Amino acid sequence: MSRPPGKSARTKTGKPLPNRLRIIGGRWRSVPITFPAIEAVRPSPDRVRETLFNWLQPVIVGSRCLDLFAGSGALGLEALSRGASSVDFVDSEPAIGRHIAATLEKLCATGGTAHVSDALRFLDRSPQPFDIVFLDPPYASDLLAAVCNKLAAGWLAPDAYIYLECPADRGLPALPANWSVHRTKQAGQVGYHLLRAHSAEKGDS
Repeated sequence: MSRPPGKSARTKTGKPLPNRLRIIGGRWRSVPITFPAIEAVRPSPDRVRETLFNWLQPVIVGSRCLDLFAGSGALGLEALSRGASSVDFVDSEPAIGRHIAATLEKLCATGGTAHVSDALRFLDRSPQPFDIVFLDPPYASDLLAAVCNKLAAGWLAPDAYIYLECPADRGLPALPANWSVHRTKQAGQVGYHLLRAHSAEKGDS
């Protein structure tokens, strides 16, 4: 399923530039970013990213983030631009891993690390807690439920946030028992949701 294109990087005729986007906010605001021409890589639309990072504004500075299906790297780069202390970018495509590493070097970014790995295989490692996790897999993927269950086994800091993007007509997968929906919205065919993984002693906030 295709996604609505981003709107900031365009040709003179008004058509979106292929494989290019712009960071929306923070220290790299308006900086153009390119990404490999791989069919499954379709960045979150500008309006979706803007809404997401408005939601995360109170907690993004100093946070440890995991961009698990990194693709273009847009979500993780936006997080670093807005003050996240670190972002681990994970993608199974070697070309994407190389390109994200080159982009981080070009931006003189600190705190960003690119990993070439399948998402589930990455989560089979010894867990380390993250404050914010971005989950934006290819729309044809059926991995979300399995990924959420693995994340719940030690990968999340207390009261962590999990961003999940999926086709609007498909809805959310089954979530771990202590997760709740914190924010949810739809933009055309895109359903995007900010979830919260509550500590055992806490209820919904």
